[in-house]
Amino acid sequence: MGLVKAKKHLGQHFLTDKKIAEKIVDGLVHTGKYHQVLEVGPGMGILSDILLSRENLEIYLIDIDVESIAFLANKYPQLGNRLISGDFLKLDLTTIFPGKFAVIGNFPYNISSQILFKILEHKDNVVEMVGMFQKEVAERCASKSGTKEYGILSVLIQAYYDIEYLFTVKPGTFNPPPKVNSGVIRLSRNEMETLPCDEKLFWRTVKGGFNQRRKTLRNALSGTIPKDKMDNHPFFNKRAEQLSVEDFITLTQHLTHLTQA
Repeated sequence: MGLVKAKKHLGQHFLTDKKIAEKIVDGLVHTGKYHQVLEVGPGMGILSDILLSRENLEIYLIDIDVESIAFLANKYPQLGNRLISGDFLKLDLTTIFPGKFAVIGNFPYNISSQILFKILEHKDNVVEMVGMFQKEVAERCASKSGTKEYGILSVLIQAYYDIEYLFTVKPGTFNPPPKVNSGVIRLSRNEMETLPCDEKLFWRTVKGGFNQRRKTLRNALSGTIPKDKMDNHPFFNKRAEQLSVEDFITLTQHLTHLTQA
């Protein structure tokens, strides 16, 4: 069977460097909390080859590209129903993985944020993720408060995961080469099962603060809590990028107190 043609509308850039592929797979720490791994967008299987050689791991592959699925079905007949033809973003992961599992992939740049939000949606089951994204997205996820890169994704991811920026990948290691550098990050689920605050309000507060990031939180959050209910808490006079994850949790607790008062 011939090689798979990269499709621009799917954001496909096939990794060709096996050493980089090994580094990505080695990014899975595999602490013993899971034995199932889902690879998203395997393409022609450069990561899959390495994953399937790892003992004690049960590998699943999902790809939206029917040409890739046909290629992979021919290459890995042993996978059977562990080769999934479908859209990761629409997949009900709990039907396949009732327990803990890991996610890995060279992710399409055009749906990077959606993939990360999907992982956050399943944060109670996805205990580890190693992924390659556009370098700017990878850096944004790992950035700290006080930087211009710090934003909604930074706070929400870091509330639930410990994040490490592992390494940068140059365009020449792909076919076709993207126009930007790539960055590989690892997310490891932290020990906090639930945040010590109203989680829905936490998400609303983070999104509200950064959606108007140039404004102070007193103004940016006026859609979340009326200004006349706000007090003199110092956080209201700061901008969202100045608050750490812990600060946002504290602010959410305070907002809950104000709305109940």
